[in-house]
Amino acid sequence: MLAASGLGTRFGVWHYRTGLSMLRYSAYVGVAAGIACVLALIVTRRSGSSRVALVFGLVLAGITIGVPYRFSQTAKQVPPIHDITTDMTDPPAFVAVLPLRASATNSAVYAGDSIAALQRAAYPDVQPLMLPVPPLAAFERAVAAAKVMGWEIVAGDSPSGRLEATATTTWFGFKDDVVVRIRAENGGSRIDVRSVSRVGRSDVGANAARIARYLRELQR
Repeated sequence: MLAASGLGTRFGVWHYRTGLSMLRYSAYVGVAAGIACVLALIVTRRSGSSRVALVFGLVLAGITIGVPYRFSQTAKQVPPIHDITTDMTDPPAFVAVLPLRASATNSAVYAGDSIAALQRAAYPDVQPLMLPVPPLAAFERAVAAAKVMGWEIVAGDSPSGRLEATATTTWFGFKDDVVVRIRAENGGSRIDVRSVSRVGRSDVGANAARIARYLRELQR
């Protein structure tokens, strides 16, 4: 159930809310299985393969409990937002990916102060990146870093310094759209990034983590 929760969502077998419910209920199954293994270890008088199998079952139960628990704890520690940007005053706007978001439940329009305050409190380190290279060179780096991240590049316009791409999460296959904006500033280039989920009220910190990894890759 734990493994299928994300895979079924990724391949369109069921709605993502169904997958998240399966993730939660798999933890309950794991608790029951763990208790059963502990009781069996206590009452069994056998040794060898029987006890090894029970210990292995206990380990699997722990994993089945641990993954959903960690997911839920992370969700409680981050604000329920799904739109993260390095520039909350003038966030980069989406253009090329808008047709791909036609069926998305989340808007691509930035909500302004209502989420900016939440982002500042939760992710103070999400800031623009300055590179000591001209915008055209920075754009080449931006494209290369996006490829390293495994993003699907939707559009790239070096003269305007705009790059749009889609990132797909590994397990559930959630699609989050990313726009990178490059502007000349102080003899170098300022890089702003915005990452927005297509579905879900909360991204469980995924967009902020994605931007941080991307900016580290650009620096590297």
